[in-house]
Amino acid sequence: MQAAYQEALKALDEGEVPIGAIVEKKGSIIGRGYNRIEQLGDATAHAEIIAITAAASGLSTWRLDGCTLYVTIEPCIMCLGALLHSRIGAIVYGARDPRLGAIDTHRYREELEGAYGFFPAITEGILARECSQVLSAFFRDLRMKKKP
Repeated sequence: MQAAYQEALKALDEGEVPIGAIVEKKGSIIGRGYNRIEQLGDATAHAEIIAITAAASGLSTWRLDGCTLYVTIEPCIMCLGALLHSRIGAIVYGARDPRLGAIDTHRYREELEGAYGFFPAITEGILARECSQVLSAFFRDLRMKKKP
């Protein structure tokens, strides 16, 4: 999770929402990503999507079974869909996302598990305080910049 947090700090340095992700397989990081929505002008450029793409490219297959995604915040429904399509084996996330979280905040699990026939193992709360604090500070600073 520390590596995912470091990716989030890269996003912060670029003025992006500080979310980072890595994909791990057998103890090795095979994909990294951080939010690049503004930089790329792409609404799908979430940390998870970038990390999945990097991992799939490195493995030369879209199937990421046996892999674990570590991400600093609970994935949104778009990212959860991509993770399910990739057949990722496990998702570990830091902080819950009270607005858009699709795993524990808004529970889509039953329907998705029925549709896909499986659901990744989920672990939450790893480095939750740190992950939450960097996001809160980012949005607090953003609001301060918008004040007249």
